[in-house]
Amino acid sequence: MYLTILLLSGFGCVALLCVLLATLLCLILHLLLPKEKERSRIVCPNFLSFHFDNGIMLNNNKPLKCPPGQAGQTGLITKVELNSKARPLLFLRTRERDARLQKLFFIPLFLLTTIVTKSQEKLSLNDIFSAISTTNPDLKNFDAQIRSLDEAAKGARNWEPPELATGLWMTPYNPNLWKKQSNGSTGMGQYMISAQQMFPNRKRLNAEQTYMQNLSTVEKEKRNVSLNNLYAAAKQNYYQLIILKKKTAILDQNEKVLDFMIKNAELRYKNNLGKISAYYKAKAELGNIQSMRIMTENEISRKRIALNTLMNRDKTTSFDIDTSYTIKDYSTAEFDSTTFINSRSDIKAVEKDIRVTFLQQQVERTKLKPEFGIRFDHMFGFGGFPMQYSLMGMVKLPMAKWSSRAAKANVESLKWKTESLNQQKQTIINEAAGMGYEIKNEITSRQKQIKLFEENIIPAIQKNFQTMQLAYENNTEELFTLYDAWETLYKTQLDYLDQLQQLLLTQTELERILEIK
Repeated sequence: MYLTILLLSGFGCVALLCVLLATLLCLILHLLLPKEKERSRIVCPNFLSFHFDNGIMLNNNKPLKCPPGQAGQTGLITKVELNSKARPLLFLRTRERDARLQKLFFIPLFLLTTIVTKSQEKLSLNDIFSAISTTNPDLKNFDAQIRSLDEAAKGARNWEPPELATGLWMTPYNPNLWKKQSNGSTGMGQYMISAQQMFPNRKRLNAEQTYMQNLSTVEKEKRNVSLNNLYAAAKQNYYQLIILKKKTAILDQNEKVLDFMIKNAELRYKNNLGKISAYYKAKAELGNIQSMRIMTENEISRKRIALNTLMNRDKTTSFDIDTSYTIKDYSTAEFDSTTFINSRSDIKAVEKDIRVTFLQQQVERTKLKPEFGIRFDHMFGFGGFPMQYSLMGMVKLPMAKWSSRAAKANVESLKWKTESLNQQKQTIINEAAGMGYEIKNEITSRQKQIKLFEENIIPAIQKNFQTMQLAYENNTEELFTLYDAWETLYKTQLDYLDQLQQLLLTQTELERILEIK
């Protein structure tokens, strides 16, 4: 926490220093550099060609002069032809001194941008996995339960506590009889101290110790199940965040294309070089793209919050991700019982539970074995009565019919519990195998679709758009045709990203089933 505050403070100081340095440089150079004459010029982009004829006016009856050397001669612009990618005609009024100042000003600004960019944390999928495995509260909950069971197992070899007793033994109610009598006879009554200890059956102690030591193994496998689900959730959000970033790039690219089409249509219409067909449709689609960007940015924020939640840290922490991903080949994967038994933690948890149930049965069976004990009593006599003692051995016989009912019933109950767990295990294997083959086929199908998009569909549509764009620039196609070609390309790009996202999510689900990190 303190380290983060110190880092942020350091970045703020560096940013302030850069701004102050840039301001100081601008003031010094503004005072020291000599002023230069202003130069006005018209910058003619390479997509415009000019035909000159002295004395001929433009359509608006206002001559527009071109400086010498701009088109080979000095004259009046009478005709404008589009022969390349259309952009608005730019009129610039610049100063050499201002250009130098801008360069010097942007040096510290570039440094500031670099510092801010580097300060943003960039996480890979393994970084997120590492943070989840160490900080997620659900896993800490399992760790505490495991520790609790392990600590309880340390007291498995516990004996029954010794029993102590003290008090009057066979003492008459008449206190006069406690003391020695006048006829020489001893008094009556005794004061007794008693101690008793039962010795547990060693086999029962061994069985209880083994049983309690194995209880935590079930929780460990359940922890692995939870960890696998957390990893799967992290992968889903991570891959969705990658797709959202790619979608943002496509939106930016297509917004520029639409903006070009709109401005070019306006320019053509003003100069009577083209119709305004599909102009408003393009403007409406530009608004849709901007709306989609807002939704995409919101989804990016949600995915960041979800990943921060999985890592159990500040939900508003901003970070970047490594956008690389891998499409794995599972075409040869087999989904038999051995595969799942060796890989899936939930099946291992059921097997551990079956083992624990068997050990609990053993504990119940050892409860039917006899246990032995010893009792010692010491008596102090009253009125000259001699001291006495009693030493006795004891045995418990739980195998008697009336005392063995509970243990026998528990053994039978645990037998059916084991049967239930075995069926639960088979259910998991059966469902996992069915889902595995289903997802495997879906992955294969989506991989073929992705290949078609990458090798056939998208390249063909891109060439179609480029052809329409070239024809539009040469005034052989209308804006509507160009817009239609762009719309087809744009929607195909989004469809491709949807297919890619579904493929990554399907792959994540298969890896969750196979418990592959």
